[in-house]
Amino acid sequence: MTKKTTDIVAYITWIGWIVAFFAGTKQESKFHLNQALVIWLSYIVLGILAYIPIVGIVAGILSLVMFVFWIMGLVSACQGNEKELPLIGSIKILK
Repeated sequence: MTKKTTDIVAYITWIGWIVAFFAGTKQESKFHLNQALVIWLSYIVLGILAYIPIVGIVAGILSLVMFVFWIMGLVSACQGNEKELPLIGSIKILK
């Protein structure tokens, strides 16, 4: 896959992230692979927290914020930019 395709596929579900990680150009697309991984892991944590009664309300609001970040990351990947997302863009999981 090309760099742009790898970047875009990384944002399309967590299965797309796995495909992009193993079939894509890892070194060139490390930025978007990392950002998409942070978004998907955040969704998992927020999904678990949603079951706690009062914390679930905050988790629901944060899920909407993560959805906006997901759209921002996808648009950035489609345009070929490497712009960090607000608040979570500085988190580096992949080295």
